[in-house]
Amino acid sequence: MFQTFDAKTTPATGAARLAALREAMRAAGVDGFLVPRADAFQGENVAPRDERLAWLTGFTGSAGLCAALAERAAVFIDGRYTLQVRDQVDLAVFTPVAIHETAPAEWLAGAMAQGQVLAYDPWLHGREELGRLAERLTPLGVTLRAVENLVDTVWPDQPAPPAAPLRVHPDALAGETHGAKRARLGAELAAAEAEAALITLPDSIAWLLNIRGGDIARSPYAHAFALLGADGRVSLFTDPAKLGAEVAAHLGNEVDVQPWSALEPALTGFAGRRVTLDRATAPARVADLLEAAGAAILWRADPCVAPKARKTAAELDGMRSAQARDSVALARFLCWLDGAAPQGGLTEIDVVRRLEAFRAEAGGLTDISFETISGAGPNGAIVHYRVTEATNRTIQPGELLLVDSGAQYAEGTTDITRTMATGVVGVEEAWAFTLVLKGMIALSRARFPQGVAGRDLDALARVALWRAGLDYDHGTGHGVGACLGVHEGPQAISRRNMVPLEAGMVLSNEPGFYREGAFGIRIENLLAVTPAEIPEGGTRKMLGFETLTFVPIDRRLIRPDMLDAAERVWLDAYHAEVLARVRPRLDAETAGWLDEACAPL
Repeated sequence: MFQTFDAKTTPATGAARLAALREAMRAAGVDGFLVPRADAFQGENVAPRDERLAWLTGFTGSAGLCAALAERAAVFIDGRYTLQVRDQVDLAVFTPVAIHETAPAEWLAGAMAQGQVLAYDPWLHGREELGRLAERLTPLGVTLRAVENLVDTVWPDQPAPPAAPLRVHPDALAGETHGAKRARLGAELAAAEAEAALITLPDSIAWLLNIRGGDIARSPYAHAFALLGADGRVSLFTDPAKLGAEVAAHLGNEVDVQPWSALEPALTGFAGRRVTLDRATAPARVADLLEAAGAAILWRADPCVAPKARKTAAELDGMRSAQARDSVALARFLCWLDGAAPQGGLTEIDVVRRLEAFRAEAGGLTDISFETISGAGPNGAIVHYRVTEATNRTIQPGELLLVDSGAQYAEGTTDITRTMATGVVGVEEAWAFTLVLKGMIALSRARFPQGVAGRDLDALARVALWRAGLDYDHGTGHGVGACLGVHEGPQAISRRNMVPLEAGMVLSNEPGFYREGAFGIRIENLLAVTPAEIPEGGTRKMLGFETLTFVPIDRRLIRPDMLDAAERVWLDAYHAEVLARVRPRLDAETAGWLDEACAPL
């Protein structure tokens, strides 16, 4: 199996580790130290060596920050982790802080005094983040200071850096050669009068060079930085041992592979030259080196981010193919679950194991795309719940079971959530499920003018819940990569995302509702942004969504009287398409189950 179920942290270690960090702070002459859930590559997922936040605090969420001071320590989390953080950290020494209510800069402004020093590792923070802190703290007399990472000095068994081999991502799946990509982006740099762009996001480099790696679990890319020149040539900084003969031949003589030790000398050689850097994602240390060398930094977005998000026709075909594999695996899984769950004795871990096995049998599975969320009853209300041997719950017949999972196939990446009945469920559960479904349908059916951003659409998925006085504390959708990270920017459907949606982007559609201590509900499909027909008399170019995920939605949880005619038509049409696409690829037993699961309302 790809997924394991050991508890990776415990609150019991927090106090001693925080004390050791504070001793290192005193020795360094600083009054505070920032410990983000981040690495030098600013990705969402990090290697075990870089799990400093989890090691220190016990919190294992995919986003967070600890601000450790001499007498106080805060762990900042977003709305996905408000329940999880309280279970994972020692609340006697760490205070959870909701970042949407109190920003780190505001908390620090109230906790630090004039003349004090706040330290940070410049490889783990970007200029944009540090700028926000300085803007708030410097007027109060608090100094920010770059230091060597203090957690590393007190972590005795810190893992080694990852060293997984690189592999070629075929041009047929990418839809464009890396030579064509390099030439096109290089020409854009030349037009901006820049000599080079420093690219620090591993998924950008994987996309640019049509390579994949394994340094990060669940995300098929490698730790690397790249200097893309205006002439289209690339200097790739990584561990050369990761390259075999096939990858070296694929990269060719216009991609120069250099060891990590060559990075700083290369940056200091940019004196008087113009180089682009992404303020939001590049480590501050990189900017410091370039400025010290006398380079002229042009603060521009990573040149790969936008074209990577706009999938080629080949990439969209690959995503459809991956979803087709996944739909067969999910149909078999749901058929099995319907037979097993009402009998009792089934556990959350049993569910994860069987789902992964069905995906493996579908063929082409290279990894799961994230740790499967299998939450029964109250565990379903923990938005990013990860089942362990210690938390493993036996599913009680009649409980809701929320399963959020995804896979990495050679041709694409999947992400799907279904909430299932495991017997006769209560009235509130069906009522809430139908409200969530209404939001999911509303977004699926959306048509919108070009230029509309994710924040403009987010409310569509929430209106039914809002009318009932309910909401959820996470975004409605995130971008998804093509055989890359399951979470991909810049596109998203959330209140904060201002990036216009464009044809070829792939996003999730996953509204939810969570009753703490009782149950959780989330329904998720993947959508591709496509051109839409302009209605008669219309004057604006329009976009819409193509649904990529074809897995039945549990009809036993739907209250048809709460759906309007258009919603019922959409749901029946969706289930008819599930039947048409998936049924021919199923065994007789699963096909019979699918017939019932997809029957019209």
